[in-house]
Amino acid sequence: MVKLLLADDDIELCQLLQEYLSQENFDITVAHDGASAAKLILNDTFDLMVLDVMLPNMNGFDVLKEVRKESQVPILMLTARGDEIDRIVGLELGADDYIGKPCNPRELTARIRSILRRTETDYSRKKKKLRSIHLDDLYINPGSREALVDNKAMKLTATEFDILYLLTSQAGELVKRDDLSEKCLGRSLEAYDRSIDMHISNLRRKLGTDKTGEERIKTVRGVGYQYVSYDS
Repeated sequence: MVKLLLADDDIELCQLLQEYLSQENFDITVAHDGASAAKLILNDTFDLMVLDVMLPNMNGFDVLKEVRKESQVPILMLTARGDEIDRIVGLELGADDYIGKPCNPRELTARIRSILRRTETDYSRKKKKLRSIHLDDLYINPGSREALVDNKAMKLTATEFDILYLLTSQAGELVKRDDLSEKCLGRSLEAYDRSIDMHISNLRRKLGTDKTGEERIKTVRGVGYQYVSYDS
C-alpha cells in the first residue's frame, strides 16, 4: 500500500482527505505542524508528502528546504488558490507539483497518482527498457533514474528527472511546453501556469553551463525548450 504523509493544520480538512484517500487504498499519516512533518518524512519511509504552505512551528517552505537537504521524496504542495508567488517559491525549492486550496479530493488523488506513476517501483522497471543517454559530460540512466554531470550525481526530483530525460532524448529538437506538462506533470498546461518554467530553471541551475559557458537548455520563447548538445 502506498504511504502518504499529509501535512496540514486544518484538522477538518485532514479528516475529510484522510477518509477519501484511505478509500483509494492509500495509507495516510497526518501531521498538523511543520516540525512534526519534517521529522516524520525524514525518519520514516513515505512514497509522497502532501504539504500545506501555512503550517505552525515551521511553515511548508521551511519543511521543504529541510527535506530537500536529505531526500528527493515526491512532494505535492497545497497553496492558496490563485497565489502564484507561493507556487513559484514551492517549485523553486524543489516541490514536484502544487494544487490550490480548497482542493477537490478527486483532483488531489489524480495529482498524487500522476506523480507516483513516475516514481513507483513498477514504473522504474519499465524505465529500464528505455535507452540510457550520454551527451557531452551528461549521463542519464532511466532504469536507476540517475543523472550525472562530469561523473557527479545530480539531486533531481522525480519531475525534474522526467523533464531532463524527455529533453535529452530529443536533444536538438524543440519540445513544446504543452508536451512537457502532459508527459512530465501528467496534466494539461493551465493558463499562466509556470510550473514547467520553474522546473527548467531548477534544472539549469543543477546542470550548470556546457563547456562553452552556454546554457544547456535553450528557451524558444512562447513555445517550449530545446536541449543543446554537441552530440545531438
